[in-house]
Amino acid sequence: MEKVVSEAEELPKAIVRRLVKEKLSECSPDYDFIVHKDALPAFTESARIFIHYLSATANDICKESRRQTMNAEDVLKALEEIEFSEFVKPLRASLAEFRNKNAGKKGGAANENEAKRTRKIEDSSAENGSKTKQKKLDTNKEEEQEEEEEGQGEEEDNH
Repeated sequence: MEKVVSEAEELPKAIVRRLVKEKLSECSPDYDFIVHKDALPAFTESARIFIHYLSATANDICKESRRQTMNAEDVLKALEEIEFSEFVKPLRASLAEFRNKNAGKKGGAANENEAKRTRKIEDSSAENGSKTKQKKLDTNKEEEQEEEEEGQGEEEDNH
């Protein structure tokens, strides 16, 4: 009986294939490995199961801490709990590299967003300023028209 996995849970086969081949070439650079077509689904399913197991364990750690949001530290603790502690150190290094790389992007994005907000405020102020000036002009015109009408009414009364 074949197990059916939803498309949302399926890992991309090309990525799994590339990861397997890269790791094999690192382990034996002198030897070219060929991955049999049956091996790829085995790797894919194994990785999917590992992700489920790791995420469930990290979720339990998160719940024990009475939090709803899982973070990287929960995943690292989960790796230790399921006895994969040898992955923690390299993963910490990868996370630090990832955070440093994204810190620059976030800083740039934050500066860009701040510039956009400033432009919006300036545009809004200029627009409101124009509206205020227009209102003043309209009010002045109305006052002038009323004064003229009053003046004309007084002239007619004097005649």
